[in-house]
Amino acid sequence: MGWNGASRGEIFVLDDDAALRETLSLALQEEGYDVICFADGAALLSLARNRVPACIFIEVRLPGKSGLDILKKLRAEDYPSPIFIISGQGDIPMAVDAIRNGALDFIEKPHPICEIVAPVKAVIATLPQLRGSDGRLKIPPLHMPGREPLTRREREVLAQLVVVATNKEAARQLGLSPRTIEGHRSNIMKKVGVRNAAELIHRMLSENPGSKPWWEGSAESRGA
Repeated sequence: MGWNGASRGEIFVLDDDAALRETLSLALQEEGYDVICFADGAALLSLARNRVPACIFIEVRLPGKSGLDILKKLRAEDYPSPIFIISGQGDIPMAVDAIRNGALDFIEKPHPICEIVAPVKAVIATLPQLRGSDGRLKIPPLHMPGREPLTRREREVLAQLVVVATNKEAARQLGLSPRTIEGHRSNIMKKVGVRNAAELIHRMLSENPGSKPWWEGSAESRGA
């Protein structure tokens, strides 16, 4: 499956709950986004062949293929849009599975709509800024006094995380095993003090311009 097209400021919402689709759609439309809703995964995958939205919301429990199946399908084909998984019957293993397979965040229902829209705005605003004029990823400085600096390898893994890469994708890019990437990812989250990739990007938004990047640390840590 080949993915083509560019973001048009659209957001896809996949959920078989009509009330949730309408509520989330209206909230996102009020923020200026064009929202396309789907009741089944096949319809979303069909449109996604030709269009790349700013982000996607996917309910876990769907008739037929689950939301996690749709997530894995998109990520297996390197689909570039950030994906939020939502569920009213989620649990910790399910959330971990979603994040490991490339979801930017796992959102449990019921959840205040305002608390869903805010991180979406932050993520959409941030991701384009993380690429330089040459198209390559650039990591903005983070000034976090008292935090342990990231090693060189952790900074490389972080560069993959901020573009919503899965452990498998990051492993392929860096020539490491997915298990090794998972270990580095865990260390990064602990050092930065966040729980998931969405919080990591939010933290990057709160950088202190002009300050020395906290993760660079000493010469020893830079060469680690």
